[in-house]
Formats: sequence, structure tokens, C-alpha cells
Amino acid sequence: MQNQTRIVIENVNPQLDSGAFFIKRIIGQKVIVTANVFSDGHDVIASSVKYKHEKEKKWQEIRMQETGNDEWIAQFKVEKQGFYTYFVEGWVDYALNWQHGTERKINDNQHVKSELLEGAEYCQAILKEVSKDEKAFLNNAIKAFQDEKKYNEAIAIALSKELHDIFYNHPTRTLANSSIELKVYVDRKKALFSTWYEFFPRSSSEVKGKHGTFKDCEKLLPRVASMGFDTLYFPPIHPIGEVNRKGKNNATNAQPGDVGSPWGIGSKHGGHKSTHPELGTLEDFKSLVKKAKELGIEVAMDYALQAAPDHPYVKDFPQWFKWRPDGTVQYAENPPKKYQDIQPIYFESGDWKNLWKELLDVALFWVEECDIKVFRVDNPHTKPFYFWGWLIAEVKKKHPDVLFLAEAFTRPKIMNELAKQGFTQSYTYYTWRNSKAELIEYLEELTKSEQKEYFRPNFWPNTPDILPYALQSGMESVYLHKYFLAATLSSSVGLYGPVYEYMISDAMPGKEEYLNSEKYEVYHWDWTIQNKLVTVISRLNRIRHEQPSLQQTNNIEFCATDNDQVIAYYKYDDDKLDETLMICNIDPYYPKQAWVQLPLKSLKVQAGQPIKVVDLVTGNSYIWDKEWNFVELHPSLPFHLFKIIK
Repeated sequence: MQNQTRIVIENVNPQLDSGAFFIKRIIGQKVIVTANVFSDGHDVIASSVKYKHEKEKKWQEIRMQETGNDEWIAQFKVEKQGFYTYFVEGWVDYALNWQHGTERKINDNQHVKSELLEGAEYCQAILKEVSKDEKAFLNNAIKAFQDEKKYNEAIAIALSKELHDIFYNHPTRTLANSSIELKVYVDRKKALFSTWYEFFPRSSSEVKGKHGTFKDCEKLLPRVASMGFDTLYFPPIHPIGEVNRKGKNNATNAQPGDVGSPWGIGSKHGGHKSTHPELGTLEDFKSLVKKAKELGIEVAMDYALQAAPDHPYVKDFPQWFKWRPDGTVQYAENPPKKYQDIQPIYFESGDWKNLWKELLDVALFWVEECDIKVFRVDNPHTKPFYFWGWLIAEVKKKHPDVLFLAEAFTRPKIMNELAKQGFTQSYTYYTWRNSKAELIEYLEELTKSEQKEYFRPNFWPNTPDILPYALQSGMESVYLHKYFLAATLSSSVGLYGPVYEYMISDAMPGKEEYLNSEKYEVYHWDWTIQNKLVTVISRLNRIRHEQPSLQQTNNIEFCATDNDQVIAYYKYDDDKLDETLMICNIDPYYPKQAWVQLPLKSLKVQAGQPIKVVDLVTGNSYIWDKEWNFVELHPSLPFHLFKIIK
């Protein structure tokens, strides 16, 4: 396409896949925009970022500043939920180019009568755009530029900062060029900062051997709140299928009294819009959600798009499932694993439009009927990506507060695609990152690559599906440092609660799975437990809510140590009003000594300048006045969480 402009705009960032997807922010965050902007020749050029919220008509503008090598930068703050659009505009600034050239000629003792007449034209071109005082200044300039008797006065005006500022603030933008329009989606704060606690509601009863209820769960809410968790996640609360129900430890044949897996959704008692009758009624669940909210807790529901063989969908909408040539239905498989109690949704159905509509109705039902604002989505990587892009967009059109966590432990590009399609947060590989080198490499990828613009990690040390080998030792020191790292490396963290608190570590032989998994049976927990682990977790969660530097993930800098078993990192909030330093011994067996290098440049302090570090866990404080400082950490409390005071 032909374009008369002389301006080239390239490499605009941030953007995802040439603008095919949107970047993400929360209310109050900044979008830092960079671009390469240049033209032929040596003329003065200028550029700006224009942006507006989807509900606004008028564009706002921030001028870009050149940082060298034709690279430009500007930033703007997002103040509302929803979509913002932004783009870069560039132009040759002929007025400033005139002033710059005229100045050079004057400094060379050249007579600039003709140039002054040209300057008068630039002044006249913007008279209708300027303020009253600026207009008076320009009219005076025009007279001086056109009157040879006022040559010296004209020279002074031509060189003045006042004229420069007026030209800068009111550019004519002749033959301007623009980049493509890009988008950023803005969520509420919980999209970035959340602290999750998971337990099975059927295991909530105070009476051993009795199935828990929503009313029993209500009694546990104060405990969850006191531990500093703001999100309570339940596995599916729907009726559980009776056909092909699984027994304990995923046994193919259930025994009398076996309760089955909550993910085998649907029975004669209802489907995805029903509650399990032994848990309670829909009204009971609404009461639970309301009381949780009063304590600052949001209830997160499991959104699992699959059905038990006796789910009402199978009878009413058989076209939504895949039927094999022998007339049997295809059940879920992940070879060698078999899930005979689950039938996957057949997204290639010819009736896909009605299928999509129904699945959207399921999500909206819980949002609108029960005030659910958070979903943990089961296995989203086994459903079409574009379905998720559509569904999440449709939900957020009506209910922008709704958040979606992707439970996808799968290949990196697939996890990234789910995030691009709109998932608010994602499970991560943190569960399997144990060494110092592994942790640093993974965090650098999450926070320094393009992922920082759209992929929000949620660190879970364990889940009902995963008992990682690191936790199978059952050692308290491992459980302490794994939660500490999760809670301070990532701004969102989650915990499969009572199992972690009890340090349950019995595994299926040779597998990263719990033996006697709670997925297939009702457990009875002593919910009054107050061990060291519970105390430390509660303390860390409280600190997270108090320190803004821990409520974000990307502002992190790893610090050098002289011990491979000691990891240290510095975090700060966007305005650097809160700064913290975390140091952790990841050896579960032995105390470790190390010298830790302070990031003096980032701290903006000189070597020898004292700073105070206060351990927010123990209350101990120290004065450090050197670049390298000594620490010793014992496995019994293997970390420092320092607040930096300068």
C-alpha cells in the first residue's frame, strides 16, 4: 500500500502475535509502550501513544521520549476494568525542525530573514488550537517575524523555550503515520493477587464417617480466613455418577458405600446446574458463598466440562458425545489411565452451537444465581482453544469480575495459548521446580520474556492429583520452604490444604499420586490442628496481604549467593514504595551459611550506606552496610523474609 508519510513505526511493544491477542493488566497498573520510530534524513520527529477505554470516545495521549537508537518509550495507567485500545503515532515535527535549523543558522551568524517569515507561517497554523495566553505570544511572534525592524526581538523569540513548548504541545502532525491498534484487558486486583485454599466439602464433617455438607463448610470459614486465604476452592459440588463409579484408589469397580470421584459429574439427581444432595441444596450453597464473602473469602467453583454416563446430557443430548461403531460411548482416557466414570464432551459435534450455548449457560448460572466470580477450569487443554476464547469473552462481557484459573499441566505453548485466549491465571511447573537453578530459570522465563504480558502464574506445591516426589519425604523443612517459595515468588499461590498441613506423603508406588486419594473417598480431618506448618503458612499469608511487593510477580531480581543451596531474590512494587528481600535454604537436611549480594543499583544505595532489614516472620532486624552480607539458615525455619528500610 502506498503511503506518503515519511515516518516508519516498527517493533511496537507490548503486543502479542501482531495484535491477535490482548495483553493483561489490573486496575492501577501501567502499560509501558516502546517502539522504533524514525524517518529519512535528519528532520526532528516526534511520537506519542494514544489510548482509550472501550467505553470512552476521546483518545488520551502521552508523548513518547527517545531513548537512543531511534527507540521511543512512554507509559500510561489503566484505571478501569475492561478493554483499552492503544497505538503509536509518529510524525515529522516541521515546526520544531524549523526552530532547530534556524537556531543552528543563527549560531553560525547567518541572516535568517526568510526563515523568520517561514516561522510566522508555523505560528499562524496553530492559532486556533492554543490557549489565550499562547495565542497572544504567537501573535507577537508573527509580528516580530514579519517586521525587519524587530529582527533582534524576532531572533530571541525564535530561539525561546516558550516557542519551543508551544510547538511541542501543539504539533501539526503533517503526514503522520500510525501503528496498528493494540489491546490490553484490565481485570480487578484479584486477577493478579490471590491466595487459594482447597478442600473437599464432603470431608468437612466433624463426625468421622459422616459425609460433609455445605453447613459443615460454613463452620470452617473462620479457620480459612484466619490462615490468610482469600479464595476457597471446592472440587465439583455436583451429583456424582453412579454408573461406572470408581472405587478407592481409582479402582474400576466401586464397592458398596464408595462415594466416587466428584469429577464424574451427573446422575439421576441432576447435572452441572445441580448440587450433590448429600452436600445440601442450592440455597445452602448460596448461604455458604454469602458467609464466605462476609469474611473476605471468594468461593471458587470447579468448571469441569465432562459427564458421567448417567448425566442427563447423555440421554437428552447424545449428539454431544462420541459414540463408537459398536454402539458404546467413548469414555475419557489418558493412556494408560482410563476414566470409565467420565465421558468427554464431543466438541466436534454437528450440534456444536447448541453445545457451546449450554456450556456458557452453565457458567452464567453459577455467576448469576450464586454470585460465583472465580472458576477453576478442569483440563482446559483438552477442549478447543477458540471455544475458551469465546466463552470467557462472553462471560466477561456481562460480568467483568469473573476470573478463570486454567488447570493445565501440559506443554508450554498450550499453556501459553490458553492464557492468550483469556484465562486469568494458570497452574504452573513450579510444582516440579526444586533446585536453585531450576527456580531461577523458570522465574526468569515467566517475568522477563513476553509471558509477563499475559501469563499470570499461580504456584501450587501440591494438588489432589499431584504429590510431587519432593513432598513424598514428609519432611517438615521441605513443606516449609516449598510454601515459602510459592508464596513469595508468585503473587498468586494455592494449596491443597489439609493434606499439606498434615504433611500426608504416602504415594502410589513409583508415582506422583496420593495413596488412598481423597478424590475417591471421604476423609475425616481434625480441623483444629495448629502445628508449626499452619502457623507459618498463616504468618506468610498475612505478610503477603501487607506487603505490596509480594502482591505482584514480575518485579523480581535474583541476588547472587556463594551457596547453591541458598536462593535470594529482591522484589518491589511498581512505585518502589515497598521493597522486600527473600533468602531461603532449600537443603532440607542441613543448616546453610551464605554470603548474599545486595542489589545496590536497584536499591539506589551506595556500598557502605547502611540499610535496615526486618525479618517479618520472626521480627528480628539487622543493619547491613556492605554489599555482601552473611546469613545462616536452619531447616527448622529455612528462610528470611526481609522488609528493606532505607
